[in-house]
Amino acid sequence: MKRAYAYIVLAAILFSTMEIAGRVLARDLNPTQINVWRFLIASLVLLPSAVMRVKRRDLRLGFRDILYFLAAGLVGIALCMELFQIALALTKASTVAIIISCMPMAIIPFACLFLKERFTQGTALALVFCVLGICFIINPFEIDPELGGILAAIGAMITFAIYSVMGKAAVATYGSIPFMCFSFLAGALILLGLAVAADVLGPQLGNPVLARLAGVSLIDGINPANALCLLYFAVFGTGLGFLFYFLAMEETSASTGSIVFFIKPALAPLLACLLLGERIAPNVLLGIALVIVGTWFAFRGARRRVAA
Repeated sequence: MKRAYAYIVLAAILFSTMEIAGRVLARDLNPTQINVWRFLIASLVLLPSAVMRVKRRDLRLGFRDILYFLAAGLVGIALCMELFQIALALTKASTVAIIISCMPMAIIPFACLFLKERFTQGTALALVFCVLGICFIINPFEIDPELGGILAAIGAMITFAIYSVMGKAAVATYGSIPFMCFSFLAGALILLGLAVAADVLGPQLGNPVLARLAGVSLIDGINPANALCLLYFAVFGTGLGFLFYFLAMEETSASTGSIVFFIKPALAPLLACLLLGERIAPNVLLGIALVIVGTWFAFRGARRRVAA
């Protein structure tokens, strides 16, 4: 269990830095361009290890396995990440952050339904305390009422929840690294294919989604300064962040691993205080305390499941 705790904390830390890297890259690069590069680089970094693990498990990947990776890449990378960027374009970042931080609310029902995970009293208490904590950290009464952005953020949350459950179901067969590598590669190639299709079909169809993807170049705007940031985003924020997240689920459950998304908004102000010297408001301190209590309930429930 100690390893699971470490994986959850490390995933939360690395996921917390992704937004900083994403904001820096957004000054020069198109969101779709960023997503293609981050998942393509991450998949290529993971590829040697993924191939080695497939050989070690003596797996024979067939057509059904390829379809599974394509489906995971479509849902968790292509759809989820594009919906996330659309949400940020249509509404406040704080609104999107609130919705995404409630990810366990979507993951836990899917895990109970498809993975047969039990919804325990500890899970319920963890959800209550963590949601209360998030409400104190990010004032929900200041949510931008822009419906389109809210719906896109909810779509991103649901598609990532489905991707997480697909990953938890797949790691027993493939392992975390092969699942991540092949789904990342599939998602990046799907996004690239959509961008090419948008260039060809967008002007004729007049579709706003295709118009958003049209004209995306892989190299325009990349320079030595932001290339380093892009590498960090791909290798550490995406590759290692997702790896620790899936390892946490592998050690415990999808429900417990999803606590990463409750810790993330509580960790961000602490990092800002330590690294940037920003003051933490009293309501944020209270919210962080509630998230810590909720996380303790989640970990206690996970320990009991392991002991049983």
